[in-house]
Amino acid sequence: MIDADGFRPNVGIIVCNGDGGLLWARRIGQSGWQFPQGGIKRDELPEQALYRELHEEVGLRAEDVEILGRTDGWLRYRLPRRYTRRRRSSCVGQKQIWFMVQLTAAEQRIRLDQSPVPEFDHWQWVDYQTPVNEIVDFKRGVYQAALQQLRSVWQQNFGCSLGVSGD
Repeated sequence: MIDADGFRPNVGIIVCNGDGGLLWARRIGQSGWQFPQGGIKRDELPEQALYRELHEEVGLRAEDVEILGRTDGWLRYRLPRRYTRRRRSSCVGQKQIWFMVQLTAAEQRIRLDQSPVPEFDHWQWVDYQTPVNEIVDFKRGVYQAALQQLRSVWQQNFGCSLGVSGD
């Protein structure tokens, strides 16, 4: 489902642990890391897509997390030419609504093998600034905007903690 401007609707998911660390996942067979994200299906609400993608990508269910906040409106990024599929669609990029959720279940509930074709092969907790510094260039603006919009939600829930690394 692509809009009139060529953007595919999508949700981005920032999972926080109790210390304010952010779940950062490595794309399977690659060196790139990112937050979980995925497309919104036709007739699916963004919150429904959040829970579906959360389970497919990192094994978590609605009862394992609490929604802390979401971005206002759509945040967009354009795909580099090398990633566009000219013959299949007119998709030029993604428009995303970002959710911040807190993991309320045990960390062991995080599983990367819940989809027939897993997207990630490793995950870790990182501090609030790491994603903007490490994400692929063409997504950097969206990551900055999402984290900026959700900073006050994160600070209300986790104070000034920077989170911890580990897995």
